Amino acid sequence: METYAARLEKSGRILIPAAVRRTLGLAEGSMVVVKVESSGAIGIVSRSQALAQARKELRKHIPPGRDLVQELIQDRQREAAEMAQAEAARS
Repeated sequence: METYAARLEKSGRILIPAAVRRTLGLAEGSMVVVKVESSGAIGIVSRSQALAQARKELRKHIPPGRDLVQELIQDRQREAAEMAQAEAARS
């Protein structure tokens, strides 16, 4: 892990060094996630890296081969069919 120095400006802005921006794949306008640890340490990652990490953590709790998106679609289709049947029964 490398360490870089950065200066906090009066406005509260911190300039992320160019080497860090390149490593993170950041360009002007890129969204980042800033995390403050209980120790007071600050971590900065790109939004895509934060999403990838969240997906990785979630995957730990989903059995291999299980497709939650497909399950959700099937649930919604089943609910829509039940609503249609209920509506038809009322007519």
